[in-house]
Amino acid sequence: MYQHKQYALFIFIILVWIGAFVALAWNLMGADVPLMVFTGILILVAFLFHGLTIRVTDSEISWAFGPGVFGQTLKLADISDVTAVSNSFRHGIGLRITHDGWVYTVSGFSAVQLTMRDGTYYRLGTNDQAALLAALNAKLSLHSET
Repeated sequence: MYQHKQYALFIFIILVWIGAFVALAWNLMGADVPLMVFTGILILVAFLFHGLTIRVTDSEISWAFGPGVFGQTLKLADISDVTAVSNSFRHGIGLRITHDGWVYTVSGFSAVQLTMRDGTYYRLGTNDQAALLAALNAKLSLHSET
């Protein structure tokens, strides 16, 4: 089984930058309700999107952000091809749909593209591209032999 978690360094940098302004406002204005609500939202975003975990088992691949939200599980038998790709700035971070299919990423540009038998594409951002690709190719070759 393959499992890897990539931490969202870029998201943390942005949240710390915003948090510095919130801390300054808190210090200058005091703790009012809108500021506390905004602080709560920043903490919630940090918790939900602190990383992306990808797992490959004998029969499926799954991925999810943070504590296991906004993810998906696919059967390996439904995958027709896997390819190492490089995302660009237009792919952004987080979860989105682009002309390249669904994109799940938290940091960096390395990704693995899954091509499904129904024509759907998924791009999974990872800082462990070679190992993820090797794990998927090993499991997919086992499925093609059976």
